[in-house]
Amino acid sequence: MGLTIGVDIGGTKIAAGLVDEAGTILDTCQVATPPSPEGVIEAIADAIKAVGEGTSAEAVGIGAAGYVDDKRATVLFAPNIAWRHEALKDKIEQRVSLSVVVENDANAAAWGEYRFGAGTGHDDVVVITLGTGLGGGIIIGGRLHRGRFGVAGEFGHLRVVPDGLLCGCGSQGCWEQYASGRALVRYARQRATATPEAAKILLAEGDGTPEGIEGRHVSSAARQGDPVAIDSFRELARWAGAGLADLASLFDPSAFIVGGGVSDEGDLVLDPIRKSFRRWLVGSRYRPHAQVLAARLGGRAGLVGAADLARQG
Repeated sequence: MGLTIGVDIGGTKIAAGLVDEAGTILDTCQVATPPSPEGVIEAIADAIKAVGEGTSAEAVGIGAAGYVDDKRATVLFAPNIAWRHEALKDKIEQRVSLSVVVENDANAAAWGEYRFGAGTGHDDVVVITLGTGLGGGIIIGGRLHRGRFGVAGEFGHLRVVPDGLLCGCGSQGCWEQYASGRALVRYARQRATATPEAAKILLAEGDGTPEGIEGRHVSSAARQGDPVAIDSFRELARWAGAGLADLASLFDPSAFIVGGGVSDEGDLVLDPIRKSFRRWLVGSRYRPHAQVLAARLGGRAGLVGAADLARQG
């Protein structure tokens, strides 16, 4: 199969792209995400038609946040769009007359990185995305591991602290409450409240109050050497690396790929993640260590990965 179309459904925008076998995006279309579930269906179809018209595109891959069934056809649960058992594959196929594959967006991004990004050369890869929350995907023996019911890889909701912080999923102590962009902001605000004299740069980046600190302020302040901002990144990295050590015990990959907005800070966050990973890896002195790599595709990973999964069939 040659050209395929990838679709990445976001909370504010829907992006579609025409992608070739090398993972190169040849054309793109972006539309605002409508407020209604049915409006989203129509917007997806319109975006697909916009990039596919007059081309030889043969199939469509859609990355959707939420649980996707084992047949890669139905979105069982999408918290941001209010889809419940949404027959997305059938509805889109009826509108665009192309075969459609539906995949969880983090799985699609993981597959994109494995095929065309930092995962090339590896057959066993675990990808985590450190964004507002924490997601990821698993590649074992060159195949995307989806689990029996299609919902494997929901790393953010591993419980790492019994009776810990309340998570949006309704549970307590989930990993994403300690290793995510949201957690980074919480650490920074707490530290700036406790020691404002050490957070002068960080506070100046916002409105001068701890409550005004946002993720971009923490990043900017850390690059300027603000000790509170740097320490906040280190706290996030400590939790992220410890979680990777646990995943190594489960999957024993040759590489972990760290993506998401937080990873854009490069070695500022990746080096302490690597240090924490080595610290908490069981038998660390006596076993080979997986590489901890930065994702390469950035925001393109989900779209490119979804298109390639459509190509795989």
